[in-house]
Amino acid sequence: MIRMSWEDDSIGPDVAAAGRLVSDYIGRDAGCFGTSSDLEEALEASRYSSHPYSSPPKEWPHPIEVVNARELPPVLVDRYNEAGGEGTALCGIFPEIRRAWASVDNSLFLWRFDKWDGQCPEYSGEEQPICAVGLAKAKPGIFVEAIQYLLVLATPVELILLGVCCSSSGDGIDLYAELSLQPLPEYTIPSDGVTMTCVACTDNGHIFLAGRDSHIYELQYSTRSGWHRRCRKVCLTGGLSNLISRWVLPNVLKFGAVDPIVELVIDNERYILYARTQESKIQVFDLGKNGNGPLKKVAEERNLSDQRDGRYGGSRSTGGRAASRLSKTSIVSIATVSTMESKWLHLVAVASDGRRMYLTTTPSIGTGGPVRGLTGLNAIHNRPSVLKVVTTRPSPSIGLGSGITFGSLSISGRPQADSLVMKVETAYYSGGLLLLSESSPATTSRVLIVNRDLTLPLMTSGSFALAGVGTTGRGTRPLRETVSPLSVEGRTLSISDVLPPPEREAAVQASVLESCDSGNIGESSEMTRAKKLWARGDLATQHLLPRRRAVVFGTMGLMEIVFNRPVDILQRLLDSNAPRSLLEDFFQRFGPGEAAAMCLLLAARIICDEENIVSNAVAERAAEAFEDPRVVGMPQMQGGSALTNTISTAGVGFNMGQVVQDAEPVFSGAHEGLCLCASRLLWPLWELPVMIVKGESSDDMQIDDGVIVCRLPIETMQILENKIRSLEQFLRSRRNQRRGLYGRVVGLGDMAGSILYGANGSFGIKDQGAGRNLFNTPVRGGDQGSIPTASNKRQRVPYNPAELAAMEVRGIECIRRLLRRSGEALLLLQLLSQHHVARLAQSLDSNLRRKLAQLTFHQFVCSDEGDQIATRLVAALMEYYIGPDGRGTVDDISVKLREGCPSYYNESDYRFFQAVECLERAVVTMDSEEKEKLAKEALDLLVKVPETADLLTVCQRFEELRFYEAVVELPLQKARALDPAEDAINEQIDPNRRQAALALREQCYEVVMNALRSLKGEPGQKRHHTEFGSPVRHTASRPLLDQASQERYIRQIIQLSVRWPDQAFHEYLYRTMIELGLENELLELAGPDLVPFLQSASREQSKSGNLIIKSAMPSAPSSITRTRQALNLEQAKYLELLARYYVYKRQHVLAAHVLLRLSERRQVEGGEMLTLEQRYQYLSNAVLQARSACSTHATVNSMVDHCDNGLLELLEGKLAVLRFQMKIKEELERIASRVETAGLGDSSPSNDPFPARNIVAEDALAQNAKEKATEISRELKSITQVYNEYAVPFELWEICLEILHFSNYAGDADSGIMRETWARLLDQALSRGGVAEGCSVLRRVGSKLYPGDGVSLPLDTICLHLEKAALVLLEEG
Repeated sequence: MIRMSWEDDSIGPDVAAAGRLVSDYIGRDAGCFGTSSDLEEALEASRYSSHPYSSPPKEWPHPIEVVNARELPPVLVDRYNEAGGEGTALCGIFPEIRRAWASVDNSLFLWRFDKWDGQCPEYSGEEQPICAVGLAKAKPGIFVEAIQYLLVLATPVELILLGVCCSSSGDGIDLYAELSLQPLPEYTIPSDGVTMTCVACTDNGHIFLAGRDSHIYELQYSTRSGWHRRCRKVCLTGGLSNLISRWVLPNVLKFGAVDPIVELVIDNERYILYARTQESKIQVFDLGKNGNGPLKKVAEERNLSDQRDGRYGGSRSTGGRAASRLSKTSIVSIATVSTMESKWLHLVAVASDGRRMYLTTTPSIGTGGPVRGLTGLNAIHNRPSVLKVVTTRPSPSIGLGSGITFGSLSISGRPQADSLVMKVETAYYSGGLLLLSESSPATTSRVLIVNRDLTLPLMTSGSFALAGVGTTGRGTRPLRETVSPLSVEGRTLSISDVLPPPEREAAVQASVLESCDSGNIGESSEMTRAKKLWARGDLATQHLLPRRRAVVFGTMGLMEIVFNRPVDILQRLLDSNAPRSLLEDFFQRFGPGEAAAMCLLLAARIICDEENIVSNAVAERAAEAFEDPRVVGMPQMQGGSALTNTISTAGVGFNMGQVVQDAEPVFSGAHEGLCLCASRLLWPLWELPVMIVKGESSDDMQIDDGVIVCRLPIETMQILENKIRSLEQFLRSRRNQRRGLYGRVVGLGDMAGSILYGANGSFGIKDQGAGRNLFNTPVRGGDQGSIPTASNKRQRVPYNPAELAAMEVRGIECIRRLLRRSGEALLLLQLLSQHHVARLAQSLDSNLRRKLAQLTFHQFVCSDEGDQIATRLVAALMEYYIGPDGRGTVDDISVKLREGCPSYYNESDYRFFQAVECLERAVVTMDSEEKEKLAKEALDLLVKVPETADLLTVCQRFEELRFYEAVVELPLQKARALDPAEDAINEQIDPNRRQAALALREQCYEVVMNALRSLKGEPGQKRHHTEFGSPVRHTASRPLLDQASQERYIRQIIQLSVRWPDQAFHEYLYRTMIELGLENELLELAGPDLVPFLQSASREQSKSGNLIIKSAMPSAPSSITRTRQALNLEQAKYLELLARYYVYKRQHVLAAHVLLRLSERRQVEGGEMLTLEQRYQYLSNAVLQARSACSTHATVNSMVDHCDNGLLELLEGKLAVLRFQMKIKEELERIASRVETAGLGDSSPSNDPFPARNIVAEDALAQNAKEKATEISRELKSITQVYNEYAVPFELWEICLEILHFSNYAGDADSGIMRETWARLLDQALSRGGVAEGCSVLRRVGSKLYPGDGVSLPLDTICLHLEKAALVLLEEG
């Protein structure tokens, strides 16, 4: 495989280790500014802080900028002047359609608030004055598609719905360039005498209105026809009494004060409706779990304005001199708290004196905060049941010459004068941002902008604490906010957020999807999603979102303001070439890590703000600041005592309980900043699945029924890819230029393996600080890659500065590789999505589809499983181009893949798919020469990249082409590539390692074996799981071959295989051929290593546990008398093949030795019994081979001498003894059968106490005969055993005579034995049939022993014995 150098290689343990580090930073970042840092905890922590508010440094650029200030449209001003300033006038902002609105009497005006396009359409279709206006999202399926929103107009007599149609500009950039209002006459209903005060709409299209009668109504609309009305008004809070009072009693007869509702607010995440009345009463209504349930009132709270601190249930003011000076306060605004800000706080109410009261609707908030047994997720899904104040935030008031004061009390606790108390007229809260407008009789009003202070808390010693230092016992940083004043001409009437540009909506949606705990994101409005993202804070989102904007609607016009993020402030400091002291102050306030992360955003041009382009000078200065050790610090050893650090924790005394930590490397702020920047770029993707299943049911087993699509749209992935690649390219350029730490570590060499990761290739396990070293640090003098343990920590020698710098550079390089891999993964996902990933996923099996649907981006980038799935998807993508219905060639898509994601598709993959394309062309061509040429070309390409080839599928296609040269060569090439050190045949290494290497090789060998099985027609071919995806498809059927063609191809495969120098493969091949019954081809075509293989296989330990035979088969006759070994059938089969091979090679002596061993082998316990007939066959063949060796004079060799000296004689003798065994076995079986037959024939009972037959003795004889017959059949016996243990005990005298004759007995003693045996044989015959039987036995046995030397057949003795017997019989009558 063609690989790049290690600097550019982005695959391996570096990426996996950096991935774990990114996961850690994502969790840590969420703990500081995300969902883990709950606003309730931060507010609780701030109760013990003396500085909850701060002002921005005067030397810094102002955090607030006014970008546009426009006057009211002239037509609106003229219409208002015509009314004399006495008519009904309302105003507001609709950020969803980028319009501001105002009504004068019965006229409604709409115009752009972000730019003046000269258009201000007026709607005056009603005669009655407009008393309330709202904008609702149109429900799908009711109106035409062009109507995206509904404008709700309420007059004292009617409720009107107008369709809002937005159209884009000619270039398609501005999606809200044109706006038109479409009258809907069928959706106009009477108000029934109720004057509406305000309108609120949910994200799913429900419209709620508040009446001056203090009731809440819902405007319901549908597509009904006939007598059903398409639009109707439903009172949700009034019962029968409300209906009677409305129609029976006139208004003049109604008694009691009415507290009208003046504000409705909807929580679109928790589905709760809040209502604020004129008398500062707040009501809570439940909309159901999905927002479509019936409205249900669950709580109501009065006198909220009198509560000073609601942590303990809301303690009210008891009066006093200070309180007497205060005018009565009221609630001027309420707003929901996003789930991203808090799981426990649900509503914030702003009082007229500037105080904020945070309320909850769940009873689990008490004096100790949230109930710890209830998780935040449960808190979101729990339905509201109460309404109570959790905590109160003091008001930020600016005193005269005394700086910042807090509420009605100064820092010293003295009451302020009434003139110094805030008098809030308008308030707006959204996503952590608060704007307070004070009422003022002057021509200008003051707006206080309160935003979260993201700098580190100021310590009394003048230094700044780390991000985690200075927190409360609950581990949360106190909530600190900055206050910035802004002067507005005239009175402030309305304030609203400005949504991000439409082109950034995709990025917003992607980020909200990651942070959402519940579903229905697709139904959420742009504003809901944007608030969730703004709640994370600027530090976590300034790379993704442009500067936040807001619109202030005043009596004199509209003012658009922007809020500078920390990175914008840093950009202006660098752009203005500010003094170095300001830059150092910035790094101290935000911390080296956060400031370095912002420098990266500028240096790599990642920040998202089209109106504020980063210049080259600013980018270069930011890069220099990122690498400046004077502001980001240097890696150093930290520890050795309790919290010893160059950045002290001022205000914290010595703690006896603190753990004394060992010295550990701590990286600089540059490394921490890179980790923060990388983790925030990957945050919307990292731990979320790359794919989602549309139409998926709740049952995981039904995943195949759904459609797999990419979770993120292509535009979002492109935005994120560009940012990730920008950061990676910046780091690569600094490395190539040897800037910063890269330059300082030049000459130290490659410290990979001893710096980054240990034996397990992972980061270090210790991490106790934001900038702490997360890479393994090896112990000096020990093995490289070892992980420090508690036992060796105290012996660790501190690293010198050069080594620490090299360690940090190594860590930065790993993160750069992770960024590159992530960018390539995003590009690959875009290409897959462009080619309909749902169709590509259909080529995967159900198991892979399930894995794909559950695969996270982290796994897709860092894991082997993700790499394998990506390879399969790339294969499916290539099939789209090179299949039979392909849309092009390999080159059409390979250029994009090789240039954009080389770690997923490299040069080796390119050559592989080129080969696949050649195979596809070869399949369809009809010219045999062209077919072979294309197959050869494909083989040449695949041989260059053997480790990439998907053997199973590619070789099957070669089989279809009958190009078996590739079927053999490719698997063997890959086996060599997978095991280049030949561990599979190395007996000196660890057995487990050897087995692992052999298993890899056998997967490749099996492909060749499958080809043999296919030609042989064997069913149930073994198929191993493929390692690489391939677009090669299998044909439904192959043309049948005749017998001759099959044999020809089989011989071709065997010949090609035998020529390949691979001992392990030859053994695998020989075993398979034996399994398939190709013994003849094996003996004919096998190589010289067949004999050692067969010998080794016959000596291997059997499955039954027999010992391994270590000695080889001897060829000398003197070794034949060795101990007989037990062999199972498998071993015997290999020995038979070995004998056949010797016969085929005309090595008769060796064949005779093998056959002798087979005949003499012992039985394996529990195995199939070898009969005497089979042993006889082995010995007969051995005798035949020995005779052939002696008679083959033309090929006489040294073995003939051995044969002549006794081999043939020995074999013939053993064969004769075996004949005796067989005869004795037959006689024993006959004896047992005869006794059993006699017993069955005489089954009648007998009363004779002394019967003639001894039944017990006969039964014992029969049983003994059976046992001896079985025993003699088990193995070969010696002639002595046959005679003494079987023939004599059972009085088989005829066989005894034959044995004695075979033994060539001679001499006086031997002749006596022969005569005695003849006498016993004759007596036995005489007892059975008299003299006639004796003569018959003599004729039968004598013919076998005659002629002889007279010893075996003593006729004189025999005749004398018969004469005596005849005389005795004659005398007895």
